[in-house]
Amino acid sequence: MKKGLITVGVIAAIILLGVMMVGGSYNSLVELEQNVEKEYSNVSVMLERRADLIPNLVSTVKGYMEHEQEIINSITDARDNLLNAKTLEEKGQANNELTSALNALMVVVENYPDLKANENFIQLSDELAGTENRIANVRRDYNDAVEAYNSKVKKFPTNILAGMFGFEEKEYFEVAPEKTEVPEVEF
Repeated sequence: MKKGLITVGVIAAIILLGVMMVGGSYNSLVELEQNVEKEYSNVSVMLERRADLIPNLVSTVKGYMEHEQEIINSITDARDNLLNAKTLEEKGQANNELTSALNALMVVVENYPDLKANENFIQLSDELAGTENRIANVRRDYNDAVEAYNSKVKKFPTNILAGMFGFEEKEYFEVAPEKTEVPEVEF
């Protein structure tokens, strides 16, 4: 009878230990996934902040650059695309479009010394530059969270649990290499 109780006790302890390990792994996956969602939200907030600065910048620039309507239109269109983007891929693509359009604007602004000296333009440019820096930081934080989550999802034995409960890899928020180059604008 003692041997039977000891055997049952050992089996119960092993089962309990297994349940605790599975529960701990599941909880860590949930925590990492929530962190990815939080960082994604931070990226979205910064992209929206950036988009909110654009109308003021465009209004300030419009008076000086009446014959540069194509650049102003491309900025407005790219901003709309960013605000309407739903998925991470759409947001990334719209962000790249907006970055290219803003880079083109900054190249053109060099030909307008009065605009460059305009107090409104200087303030908006500074705010936009600060927002760009914050976007870079939150994008890095998001990608760090995705890396931690994806690593956990891929590692054994958590990968088995991740597969059972539907935890899938997340996408990184990346900038296309061609979008980091400053565009050439000719007159």
